[in-house]
Amino acid sequence: ANFSVVHPAIKAFMCGSLSGTCSTLLFQPLDLVKTRLQTLQTGVQPGSGRVGMVSVLLSVVRTERLLGLWKGVSPSFVRTIPGVGIYFSTYYSLKQHFLQDRCPGAAEAVLLGGGARTVAGVVMLPVTVVKTRFECGRYSYGSVIGALRSVCQTEGPAALFSGLMATLLRDVPFSGIYVMFYSQTKASLPKEISTSPAAPVANFSCGVLAGVLASLITQPADVVKTHVQVNPQLKTAEAIRYIYMEYGLQGFFRGAVPRSLRRTMMAAMAWTVYEQMMAHIGLKS
Repeated sequence: ANFSVVHPAIKAFMCGSLSGTCSTLLFQPLDLVKTRLQTLQTGVQPGSGRVGMVSVLLSVVRTERLLGLWKGVSPSFVRTIPGVGIYFSTYYSLKQHFLQDRCPGAAEAVLLGGGARTVAGVVMLPVTVVKTRFECGRYSYGSVIGALRSVCQTEGPAALFSGLMATLLRDVPFSGIYVMFYSQTKASLPKEISTSPAAPVANFSCGVLAGVLASLITQPADVVKTHVQVNPQLKTAEAIRYIYMEYGLQGFFRGAVPRSLRRTMMAAMAWTVYEQMMAHIGLKS
C-alpha cells in the first residue's frame, strides 16, 4: 500500500498517537501524584506540614510498590492514544480548512487549539473519569472495560460524563492558550534556529514555556474536575464551594507542580514528536 495516498488527517492522527504513547508512559507517575494530592483528606493529622509531591510519591511506592505509580496507565493509554490522535487530526483538519497554509494569528491559534480539544475532550471523557478514579486509589476496578461497565450500572451512563463542564473549562483554555503561546513563540524564533538541526530543541523549549503558562492559568479548573469526577454527586458550583471551604484559595492550586511538569513535558513532547514525524513523511504540520 502506498503511504502517500493516506489522508493527511489520518497521518496526523498516527503521528499524534505515537507521540502520545511515549509521553504517557514517561509521565504517568506525575499524573497519579497530582490526582492523589488533589483528593487528599486534609484532616489526617492536624499540625502535619503540607503534603508535597515527594511525600506522596514515597508513600505510593511504600504501599503500592514502584509500579503503583503507573496505576491508571491503561486508562491513560486508552485515553491518550485516540485522544491525542483525535486532537491532532482535528487540529490539522481545522487548520487546513480555515487557514490553508498560512500561519495562525493569536486569536486563530486559540480557536484552533480550543476547537480541537473540545472534540477530543467530549469523545474521550468517559475514559478520563475512569482514569481519575483509578488514580485516586479509592475504587478497585479490574480493568478499563470493567470500570466503564460498573460506573454505567451503579451510577448510570451520565456519570461517565461527570465533570464535562470542568474538563472543558480546563482543557479548552489550556489548549487554546497553549497553541497561541506556542505558535507565537515559535514564529518569533530567528530563521537560523528554526531551520537548523537544533529546531526540535527550540520547538521543545517553546512548548515548555507555553505549557507552564497554560498549566498555571487552568490549574483551578483541574482541581475542580478531579473533585467532580471522584465524587459525581457534586455539581461543578458545589465542588468550587467545597474546595474553597475545605482548603481555602490555595486549594485551587493543589497538584500544580506535578501537573504543570507533566502537562508541559507531555505537550512539548507531543508537539515536537508530532512535528518531526509530520516533517518526516513530508507534511507541513
